[in-house]
Amino acid sequence: MDYKEIINKYTQLQGHKTLQLRAVLFDMDGVLFDSMPFHARAWSKVMTDAGFKFSEEDVYMNEGRTGADTINTASLAQFGKPATQELIDALCKAKCEIFDTYPKTPRMQGALELVKKVKESGLTPMIVTGSGTPTLLGRIQENFPGLFSENHIVTSFNVKRGKPYPDPYLLALEKGGFAPNEAIVIENAPLGVTAGVAAGLFTLAANTGPLNPNVLYNAGANMVFPSVEAIANDWNNLLAALKG
Repeated sequence: MDYKEIINKYTQLQGHKTLQLRAVLFDMDGVLFDSMPFHARAWSKVMTDAGFKFSEEDVYMNEGRTGADTINTASLAQFGKPATQELIDALCKAKCEIFDTYPKTPRMQGALELVKKVKESGLTPMIVTGSGTPTLLGRIQENFPGLFSENHIVTSFNVKRGKPYPDPYLLALEKGGFAPNEAIVIENAPLGVTAGVAAGLFTLAANTGPLNPNVLYNAGANMVFPSVEAIANDWNNLLAALKG
């Protein structure tokens, strides 16, 4: 992968002279935590029990949406009408209850090393997630102690429109005081990639799920890596290219 050539294509397309990297915006589930298999299992069961056709792969394709948007999108596609608020509340509650019965999700392999390298590079790490789990802050501090500031986290509670809209990433830029050419995104899901690209950000994808890499490229990813660990292992070379 020719990092410099890919970065040059991005800067020319966006009308930037250069990238002036100051921050890295991380998705959470599937990037920082190896939690997507549990999310996929829980969402698929809850939705199927409610009469939807919703496979675990469908969960990966919808990853990044808020729970309400996931349910509404499926309802419109399969039944031609939006879901009622009562159904949304019930399914979101049921999904959380099932998810909470699963073992604690571990950090994604390579994630701690990557965030440490980002921090050591003098960059600001931020989290942009579609999750609204009440225990989210505790999980982050437990697994990534001292690496993320609470002010540098965007969750589903902070935006009306989640991914694939650019709103979560635009809010992250606003909260951090960064311009689009001063930050990059690390995502694992097509809708998250779409959101990052729509916000004008250089977007890396770590393909940590079952999807074909072309799905992530088709969503607009500038680069696709086979894992978070692969990004961590080549961070120095990638950073050198990003800093020009």
